[in-house]
Order: sequence, then structure tokens, then C-alpha cells
Amino acid sequence: MSATQPIATFINIGERTNITGSARFKKLIMAGDYAAAVDIARQQVENGAQIVDVNMDEGLLDSEAAMEQFLKLITAEPDIARVPVMIDSSKWSVIEAGLKCVSGKPIVNSISMKEGVDQFLDHARKCMAYGAAVVVMAFDETGQADTRQRKVEICERAYKLLTGIGFPPEDIIFDPNIFAVATGIEDHDNYAVDFIEATQEIKQRCPHVHISGGLSNLS
Repeated sequence: MSATQPIATFINIGERTNITGSARFKKLIMAGDYAAAVDIARQQVENGAQIVDVNMDEGLLDSEAAMEQFLKLITAEPDIARVPVMIDSSKWSVIEAGLKCVSGKPIVNSISMKEGVDQFLDHARKCMAYGAAVVVMAFDETGQADTRQRKVEICERAYKLLTGIGFPPEDIIFDPNIFAVATGIEDHDNYAVDFIEATQEIKQRCPHVHISGGLSNLS
């Protein structure tokens, strides 16, 4: 008699190694204390993080060098390297610096059509060359999607573009944007429902993709 491993349908992403969201991590990186910063990544994995998000976006920091140095350190630690790393930055140069120094299958966070299709596909091709999965934001040339219809339209358009260049659909992670709901503004009352319904429709229209959402943004 054999047993099968349960398939995880929910993946939690550790964000304590994100300089924009963790004051402690930022302080360590700015001080050059990378050994203590690596311990934060280790603690996240020990506490159940299934992906470790790394972000070095800080104006007073050489973000490319910091990303490279930190990723080299954590990928050399077997207890940390057993989970995928998410290379998180608003600057493509930082993402590419990270892609050059990680092994295994990283996740890029993120790409979008904000600056147009040409740049979007250029970044996607580079991610594909490195064997990386990508988080694709529901964001196009006219702005961020804030309704169910816009979320679905943008993600479906991105899906067709990506699969059209041979990007594996199972390596696409759509982020249809979770916005705060308890704002007291009537126009925001449907944000949560829009996200849930858009997620369902995206999964139907875009086979094999995954969905990511910043649930911690609402806490």
C-alpha cells in the first residue's frame, strides 16, 4: 500500500527579506551585516515559508550589488536554498543581477505591460532564458486593473502574448491586485469580490497559470 503526498494549493511567501517592508532587514543590509540578514531568511524557511522574497530597492543602496551578494549567500545555505527565491524589484537591472547568480528555478517579481508590449516581451524572453517563473501584474499601458473585468482582460491579454512566444503557462503567476476594502469609500466596497471572481475567471481563461495575491496588504 502506498501513500501519496498532498498537493499544496496555497503557497505562502516569506517577505521578511524585503527591504521595503522590513525595518529590521533594511537596517542589517544598510549596515552590511549580511550574516544576520541571512539568518532572517533561514528563520522564514524554518517557520514555514515556501518561497523567500528578496527585495533590495533602496535609494541609498547599490541595489544590484546587494541583491547579488545576498542571493549568493542564501543559495549557498542548503536549509534556505531548498525553497525557491523570488527576485523582487521595481528595477529590471536589479532583477537581472539576481537572475545571473541563482541556481534552480527563481521567480521574478514582477513584469507587466505598464511600459508597453515590447518591453514586456523582452523581459519575458530574458526570464524564460534563465528558466525563471514570472509574476505578471494586472497592469497595462492605461494603468492598474481595479475591476473584475479589467483584471481578466489584462491577464488574458498577457497570457496570449506570453504563450505566443513559447513561455510555459505553468510558469506564469498572475497578480490581479488585492486592494484595501475597509476604506469607507463606496467605490472600494467590491474590491474583494472583484479579486475572487477575477481569479476564478482567469483560471478558466488561462489554463495552467497560478494566482498570487498580497493578502498581507489587508492586515
